[in-house]
Amino acid sequence: MKTNKICYLGDGDICGPAAYLAGIMTHFGVEYDRVDSDASPAADFLEKEYAAYVLSDYPAQNFSQEQLAHLAQAVRNGSGLAMFGGWESYHGRLGEYHETILADVLPVVMEQTDDRRNFAQQLFVVPARGAEKHPIIDALPWGTPPGIGGFNLFSPKAGAETILEAIQFHVKQTDGAFSFQEGMRFPLLVGGDYGSGRVLALATDVAPHWVGGFVDWGTTRVVQEIPGADFIDVGADYATFFRNVLLYIVEPKRD
Repeated sequence: MKTNKICYLGDGDICGPAAYLAGIMTHFGVEYDRVDSDASPAADFLEKEYAAYVLSDYPAQNFSQEQLAHLAQAVRNGSGLAMFGGWESYHGRLGEYHETILADVLPVVMEQTDDRRNFAQQLFVVPARGAEKHPIIDALPWGTPPGIGGFNLFSPKAGAETILEAIQFHVKQTDGAFSFQEGMRFPLLVGGDYGSGRVLALATDVAPHWVGGFVDWGTTRVVQEIPGADFIDVGADYATFFRNVLLYIVEPKRD
């Protein structure tokens, strides 16, 4: 059975970190079903093909092999898939998805060991060279780039498109004067196709802590009550970015 909803799995529960993306979807009128991080997909998961799936800090062990195969087939048939970063995304802390079928579906090569990277000084998020007009990021104010505090390390697959990068800066203070030295660049948002579906890999998370100052990006605010929870109060450009991510994966690939 096809449904126009998004299946959002992970980020704790609706009263915790999941409130951020749930609030964004509520604000923009995007319909979704929720699966908490400590729960397995519902019994009818195998009977549905969602418009898109979002996995965010969701344990791979919560899926059966049959459910993972069904998810992969749904994407092959035209559903979208996005994975966001977290301790239980990609390889993660203990090894999560790098040996599942989703390693074939996602547009990135995952690490074979712990891929979590944490930074005391912020990294800045910028469009990758040549990707400035990508529909997810076009028209957002990248001249004032947001900062993040960490991510899962991965590499784009051949043929995939790096849309956003994170730039590391080394900041030093000597006698009251600050110096800034640009460091390494890391792939942050990578897109591709799997069958008829669009797939995205975002290395950082949607809710604190890694997302850092990104959550307040924008000169205006989005304040949204959430059914079954409290409310979010976030930067408007942060909210628009994640709306764009969701709308992009919902739309089937065009040949």
